[in-house]
Amino acid sequence: MTTRRELLSMGCALAATAMLPGCSRSQLTSHAKSGDADPMSFVNPEFRAGLERLHGSERPQRKIDAAALKQMRASMDQPGGPLQPSPAVTERLIPGAPGAPLVRIYVAGNAAGAGKPAVLHIHGGGYIMVTARGSRQDIQELAATHNCVAVTVDYRLAPETRFPGSLEDIYAALRWMHTNANELGIDVARIAVKGESSGGGHAAALTMAARDRGEFPLCLQVLLYPMLDDRTGSSRQLPPHIGHYIWTAQANRFGWSSLLGVPAGSDAVPSGSVPARAANLVGLPPAFIGVGSIDLFAPEDLEYAQRLIAAGVPTEVSLVPGGFHAFDLISPEASLSRQFKQAWNEAIRRAFSKA
Repeated sequence: MTTRRELLSMGCALAATAMLPGCSRSQLTSHAKSGDADPMSFVNPEFRAGLERLHGSERPQRKIDAAALKQMRASMDQPGGPLQPSPAVTERLIPGAPGAPLVRIYVAGNAAGAGKPAVLHIHGGGYIMVTARGSRQDIQELAATHNCVAVTVDYRLAPETRFPGSLEDIYAALRWMHTNANELGIDVARIAVKGESSGGGHAAALTMAARDRGEFPLCLQVLLYPMLDDRTGSSRQLPPHIGHYIWTAQANRFGWSSLLGVPAGSDAVPSGSVPARAANLVGLPPAFIGVGSIDLFAPEDLEYAQRLIAAGVPTEVSLVPGGFHAFDLISPEASLSRQFKQAWNEAIRRAFSKA
């Protein structure tokens, strides 16, 4: 049975090759431009085998278009391997924002009246692909590890749904968790939000919406290689070895433009849509931010962490040397991947014990 990590790795490969000229193993070790250093030399040795497996065959050059996006979505919309017997995962449809459709969520670890902490999980996928169905194993693991209630939300994707549609879907899930806290067994003072990649970007945006609306508090934000700034790869260029693998500047422009409805890097974007552009970070929940040093998002994530610190937000940062985007999913057995996972889990444990 194919595992979720294998499916995600295959999906990452398809996404990268659909948005970029084709690449092969030999091309992985070629220079990005004549005279540049070999990009593979920047990859931590622990992660090289997984990266080579992902890009081990010739792929034709393609342009991103509606057909390519449809294929990417189909490749990643898979249930993954079998779920564990417990905790049980249930699928529910909950009310969305006024005038919006129902929102599909998956829930694990709920028990009426239990008073457990909770994690609202938000999946990645560049704002344009992946569904919450593939995260059911993740919420099972979260629920078992932290004896908590874990919820993952199937928000609407861009470009069919522009901002703020997806954020409102996620906010609806947070509202539902608070409204049904007794039935679910949730201690509303101990709700954390966790997201990877674009899910991390959505998680950051959610914390701002929750702060500004003053309705539902959060005790922690766990942002794993979060997608925070539409200007990366558009109006802001990076060295060629940063973002060379998996999620690139070209892919980033497409993802952000799809969400925003305007070209990435534009002078004006919808209010609240780009966390890195937010002027005020005061009053946000404590943060854990983790990213690899050669991930496209490393510079924007570190800058965001510095701004959180300056705003008085308790912030922990894990910068993994030689880690590309989603290194921990592509090479989960690497020692650095295990340390990374342990670090963000420990941040959740501390937040739940303090709250």
